[in-house]
Amino acid sequence: MAFVENQGANIYWDDQGKGPPILLIMGLGWPSYLWHRTRPVLSARHRTIALDNRGVGQSDVPPGPYSVALMAADAAAVLDASGVERAHIFGLSMGGMIAQEFALQYPNRVQSLILGCTSPGGIHAVLAESAATQLLFSRGLSPEEFSRAINPFIYGSGTPQEGIEQDFVLRKRWYPRPEGYFAQLQGILAWEAYSRLPQISAPALVIHGESDRLVPPANGRIIAERIPGAKLVIIPHASHILGTDQPEAVHHAVLEFLAAQSNYPPLHMQI
Repeated sequence: MAFVENQGANIYWDDQGKGPPILLIMGLGWPSYLWHRTRPVLSARHRTIALDNRGVGQSDVPPGPYSVALMAADAAAVLDASGVERAHIFGLSMGGMIAQEFALQYPNRVQSLILGCTSPGGIHAVLAESAATQLLFSRGLSPEEFSRAINPFIYGSGTPQEGIEQDFVLRKRWYPRPEGYFAQLQGILAWEAYSRLPQISAPALVIHGESDRLVPPANGRIIAERIPGAKLVIIPHASHILGTDQPEAVHHAVLEFLAAQSNYPPLHMQI
């Protein structure tokens, strides 16, 4: 357990495993513990460094809004604190937006880029279903109420309930305070990378669930088309929470991509 101070907030981070470093950036309102399915797979061959974005988990909740650029700066501060100059960057949902911004602001620190279930932001982004958007802005719901309402938009219809419940138990333990959650959401709404994506030169994997109702898969296709040489993988029978819906398919795609960047044979591992 460690913290680093950056621009008015103490940012929680930790690391697991040894090998080429990979920075893990989670999405809106979710703490780093929600990498619980993917992180053990990556840690078998990588030093995984994960942070709680400002406003959630064990990080501070300063007054918002939190711009995506500010959260990318937090990620850079975590790499500094961990003694890592250059890493693979893996972001999910809002974390994928932070990862895009990180690649644009700190290109020399990016070994490769993995963008999961995310959006390019701005007017070119393909929006969620209106009911899902309304839920994101709802106030006063308990964790249980919000979970029941949002789960159909973020999990595949065939995902075992046991897996969804496991995620909820972890999320409830570190459920975000409203001020932190909405400060992140404000940052998302004010951000766009579409116009700047052709500037990204790092090898990139864009991975998206075929049935994602929160961030429609058209967003992944847009990002992959805009980043030179990016590889696009669409996961069948997966929605927004890829690592719970189809963990084996996601891990296979990520490990294969990382192996290609590191010049070692793919590691096939299941959890």
